[in-house]
Amino acid sequence: MDKFQMINEMAVDNGSKIVLLLMDGLGGVPLEPGGLTELEAARTPNMDALSQRGSMGLSEVVAPGFSPGSGPGHLALFGYEPLQYTIGRGVLEALGIGFNLQPQDLAIRCNFCTLDADGNISDRRAGRIPTEECVKRVEILRTIEIPGVEIFVEPVKEYRFALILRAEGLDPRIRETDPQMTGVPPRPIEAADPAAEKTASILGQWWDEANRLLAGHPPANSCTLRGYAKDPGLPRFPEVYRIKSAAVAVYPMYKGVSRLVGMDVIQHDAETPAQEFEVVKENWDDYDFFFVHVKKTDSYGEDGNFDAKVGVIEEVDQALPGLLELKPDVIAITGDHSTPSLMKRHSWHRVPVLIWAEWARYGKSMPFGETNCATGSLGLIRHVDIMPLALAHAKRLGKFGA
Repeated sequence: MDKFQMINEMAVDNGSKIVLLLMDGLGGVPLEPGGLTELEAARTPNMDALSQRGSMGLSEVVAPGFSPGSGPGHLALFGYEPLQYTIGRGVLEALGIGFNLQPQDLAIRCNFCTLDADGNISDRRAGRIPTEECVKRVEILRTIEIPGVEIFVEPVKEYRFALILRAEGLDPRIRETDPQMTGVPPRPIEAADPAAEKTASILGQWWDEANRLLAGHPPANSCTLRGYAKDPGLPRFPEVYRIKSAAVAVYPMYKGVSRLVGMDVIQHDAETPAQEFEVVKENWDDYDFFFVHVKKTDSYGEDGNFDAKVGVIEEVDQALPGLLELKPDVIAITGDHSTPSLMKRHSWHRVPVLIWAEWARYGKSMPFGETNCATGSLGLIRHVDIMPLALAHAKRLGKFGA
């Protein structure tokens, strides 16, 4: 019996309510020895109050030393073993914008970037161009045609767009062109398996023409391709856990991963944490599980802006009473991975976790932060443990065995 089958047989639909609040890239490291992480430096009286009657711990997202992408980070959070259920970012981007992905489609997550006069990447995100500038360049790229292939180019948000190829026999085993650093040229498009040579040739034709068309449109004068994927057909979250579930997210990619696992994605115009929490309130009676995603903790971590990341954490905390007044039976607060401002990238560091519920095992009253989580009553867990723990604290899991 696999884990999902076991959970499904134990799951109890008792009407209790769970909120999973995710601050993307929440985990951090101090800027200097003896210093504080972003979470520890933030003033978080509401989270600290929850920690007094909650359980804290540190969570391993994938495995020691593995720096997870957003896809594995979220799938693990939802209980999908990331080493078993792999998915490229392209599918998440396509589903996130509501694209009707077909089984034969190959979806690619693309970034507009800036190339200098020597052809090296000077900015991997093209200065985070606004979405309206992204849309203009997408219109240019939509003029590219390749015989025998249906091509869709769709804006996502800011510097991100999605490329979808529709044809028979497409293979996602293509090497990514983003070197994940500046001062070097994009990597060439290469097949990672002989069966993907045809797909690599098609993408090479498209990319060559895209670079020619974008050359005269700085700062987004090129693009990188990554996250090649097809829809893997994952087990459905609401059916596995027997819970009516919804996602509240601002960025399309996180709507995509929620749709991928079968959650309802609530449409809204919210931008701030307080506005997102208001969306939860408006839909409170319709669902028993809410996944609420806050993005900018990760964005500022990648920018190396320690103070701004602290500010987002404080903004979430200030808005938290709006969620608490709904009286959820369980509220779990964590991240999908760590993004230390010091490193300006996703990292392997374990992520702080706080689970508040009436039945939580709590220890000494300590503020919510990495150092205190290291000695918390949850101990060291894995991200795939968070959903079963949330269900158990909501009395949604029956007894295992006789």
